Amino acid sequence: MLIPRQDVPNLTLPTVNHGTFDLKNNGADVFTLVVFYRGLHCPICAKYLMELGRLQSDFEAKGVKLVAISSDGQERAKEMAEKVNMPNLTFAYDLPLALAKDWGLYISESKGKTSIGIEEPAKFSEPGVFLIRNDLTLYYGSTQTMPFARPAFGDLLAAVDFAISKNYPARGEYTGNL
Repeated sequence: MLIPRQDVPNLTLPTVNHGTFDLKNNGADVFTLVVFYRGLHCPICAKYLMELGRLQSDFEAKGVKLVAISSDGQERAKEMAEKVNMPNLTFAYDLPLALAKDWGLYISESKGKTSIGIEEPAKFSEPGVFLIRNDLTLYYGSTQTMPFARPAFGDLLAAVDFAISKNYPARGEYTGNL
């Protein structure tokens, strides 16, 4: 389990159109918003990533870099990037499932074709959204076992404003006895 105010696992992955994504060296001023999505087979993911792309300039104006990541291979990631049609949004791919587990993501097995007729990979990670401070510690995290009911990017944008203006600390860091 990831713990707020503690280091997160590094991410160094290829991207569709933006070279190699490296969490340690991505140049975020304040935060990196890491959005793990299920893959090309997920119609909810496409809609969700369109919303992220629509708000990208608002996040970047606040010092937040964005990356969308899946365990899909290059071709499927490229298809998703084309479907979402947000050319400035970074799509990273080839997330190893062992690394997905290190991030606390849930792993699912294929149930065949989805409602849009695209075959699910044999195994893939479920969604997760994380705000990572530029010192590579966890500020905010949300993981899901299902593709629906994800954090709203507009709410996260407002939370970034609040966090910055109030110097609000990451919460949920206690790991002692209860």
